[in-house]
Amino acid sequence: MRIAGRRVTAKTVLLYAIVITVTVVMLMPFAWMLSASLKLSRDVFAFPIEWIPSEPQWQNYVDIWTKIPLALFIYNTSKLTIIVTLLQLLTSSFAAYAFAKLNFPYKNTLFLGYIATIAMPWQVYMVPQFLLMREFGLNNTHLALICLQAFTAFGVFLMRQFYMSIPTELCEAARIDGMNEYQIWARIMLPLSKPALSTLTIFTFVTTWNDFLGPMIYLTKTELKTVQIGLRMFISQYSAEYGLIMAASVVALIPVLIVFLSLQRFFVEGIASTGLKG
Repeated sequence: MRIAGRRVTAKTVLLYAIVITVTVVMLMPFAWMLSASLKLSRDVFAFPIEWIPSEPQWQNYVDIWTKIPLALFIYNTSKLTIIVTLLQLLTSSFAAYAFAKLNFPYKNTLFLGYIATIAMPWQVYMVPQFLLMREFGLNNTHLALICLQAFTAFGVFLMRQFYMSIPTELCEAARIDGMNEYQIWARIMLPLSKPALSTLTIFTFVTTWNDFLGPMIYLTKTELKTVQIGLRMFISQYSAEYGLIMAASVVALIPVLIVFLSLQRFFVEGIASTGLKG
């Protein structure tokens, strides 16, 4: 079989068929959620599924803002997510530069010990963390979540692997020209690490935006709660309003989609490049 002068094998056709099938299966829940958000609650679970509602209920997207303080929850989540993402980009890239390009005693041992913390589930030490934040007087504040999430071993590992792929001779030449380590990091390493920074941004943004357990533990005041806690409140109060629940879920998903689509061209490059050199 030939298409536009190229021979297409059965293996290629099968591969594309599998990829398309998996893609459709992955997207179906999101398509159903979007469709359900435009329906009356009694029509959400109707079968066969009406993927494109004959009478879209756009009012659902108006009502969700008045049922709960959704705008406040989105503001709180955006505030936490942006601050945590920026801090993780700063701390991870800075620490990764030291582990990748500087020489100091016990460097590899410290790096191994730090990375080993990834294997420890957060649920193991969340109680001591909570007690520590309470002793500091940070309980029921956004600052507690910011302090706990400003550093990440995964981010250091990701950035360090990328920095290892950058020739060390580049840093040595900069030192000969009179640049100090801070200038090398800011003027050379950061501009070259856009793919890795974009990848870390996506991971951090999605993780922080979707965080449920952290805000549930530390935030009890309604004016401090995040959108994920808000959705849980919404489901508790309006458990039968499935159309409204789906509409609120779609609104909560939009920022994540925007960030991913904005940075996705760097995403694959960043993931691939972190494994070039260890």
